[in-house]
Amino acid sequence: MNNSKNDNQQSEENRQNSAQYTVTLPPSAYSFAASYMADSSLSQKSEKNADKESEDKSLSDDELNLSLSLAKTQYENNAPVDAGQAAGAKTKEKGSFIRAPLIPTQEGPMGIRYDFNDGVRVLLPKGTWHVQLEDEESGNILFACDADEGWVVSTKKYYVQFRIRIWDRSNLNKPVLDHIMDLKDRNVLLKFPVGTLGDILGWFPYAEKFQKKHNCRVECTLAQNIIELLRDQYPDLTLSTPENVKNKEPYASYCLGLFFCGNEDYQPYDFRQVGLARTVGYILGVDPEETPPKLPPAPPRVIKEPYVCIAVKSTNIAKMWNNGYGWDMVIDHLKELGYRVLCIDRERTVGYSYVWNHLPHGAEDFTGDRPLKERAALLHHAEFFIGLSSGLSWLAWAAGTPVVLISGFSLPICEFKTPYRVHNTHVCHGCWDATDVNFDHHDYFWCPRHKGTERQFECSRAITGKQVINTIERLRRDYKLTAPKDRQS
Repeated sequence: MNNSKNDNQQSEENRQNSAQYTVTLPPSAYSFAASYMADSSLSQKSEKNADKESEDKSLSDDELNLSLSLAKTQYENNAPVDAGQAAGAKTKEKGSFIRAPLIPTQEGPMGIRYDFNDGVRVLLPKGTWHVQLEDEESGNILFACDADEGWVVSTKKYYVQFRIRIWDRSNLNKPVLDHIMDLKDRNVLLKFPVGTLGDILGWFPYAEKFQKKHNCRVECTLAQNIIELLRDQYPDLTLSTPENVKNKEPYASYCLGLFFCGNEDYQPYDFRQVGLARTVGYILGVDPEETPPKLPPAPPRVIKEPYVCIAVKSTNIAKMWNNGYGWDMVIDHLKELGYRVLCIDRERTVGYSYVWNHLPHGAEDFTGDRPLKERAALLHHAEFFIGLSSGLSWLAWAAGTPVVLISGFSLPICEFKTPYRVHNTHVCHGCWDATDVNFDHHDYFWCPRHKGTERQFECSRAITGKQVINTIERLRRDYKLTAPKDRQS
């Protein structure tokens, strides 16, 4: 017994000596630990039978079922902010992502459970444990604690190669669990938000980068219309709607989206600082260089005459081009060159309260809720596209069509790279990417610095028709596009 005691003391001394060379992050900054049976009848029963449990730490089936039930409740009550709420939803019930399993999916020794679903999660049965969470790449000890039972869950939900080490405090010589996250041949769930187009088109290629990097089995949750557009081009990825997830107990999962108010739990960097187009690359720990998604081969051209596609509407007035003469000037110019001008917005009219946006005068009405494959084919054969910081601009980019992108409320870092980005720096601009204000999803008239004044929406009102026309002419020179009226038939 004395030798065992001396060995444990020596092991503890070695661990403490080693720890002095490693940066340990404070618990308040990284993780929480919660006891899920503190006030339960099972806890009281366990106290009465402490001597017996010291001899046999395994739980009966009834006790285990009650233990897991209490664990689920404690996890729901104590988990950090829900991903959907961090992404702008008002409540967990109306969040943007499906929830992680309430119990960790991996079984370890001595009744310990763990997984990497929305961070690293450890569920401890009754015992005398010392838990350590580490970043395997850096060697940093991210969190360490003694616990008799309960949860240890990281607040960081983006990709980190975690290492879990757990000791029984009665024997610190060797951990009972030492697990380094390894995604090879594992089931991983990547959760994309539903109800948006451009963001997903910009982010989806990072899912393929992630799958190739780790050689794992990746399932992505997406809206059905996105699945129909992308499925055939990505045979190594499983695409499912959130309601029809095939793997309900993945080894790891990640929420992919925009997380607001400076949230750095679901994203390593504020998306406003690295750009909407690249933020998911950082979340997944892959090369953040943007890559267009692969679209289906375009069918043969249907419209014989040269044409240009435009999209003039969006989900918020701040995203629109609020110059009262802009679209009329641009459409007149294009028609003078001999182009047909096709407006391909989903809605012919959009608006709220006293402000409504209609089909521009002179544009042909190609609006409607049409399949994305049809829209992509129409864009593929267009000579170029003119639009806003919205979904159809991203679809045009994916289709390989030159894009003239008009936006005042965002900075050029926000969207995909295009040499034909139109903005005006002589007025207030770029509030979407400013870190001192936060976007309000529920304010259709959001203008954080000048709402209610004569300067409201000056970021796009100051972008003139002449400015956009000059950008169009530069594009035509770069691509050697002769005016249709001057082409030989």
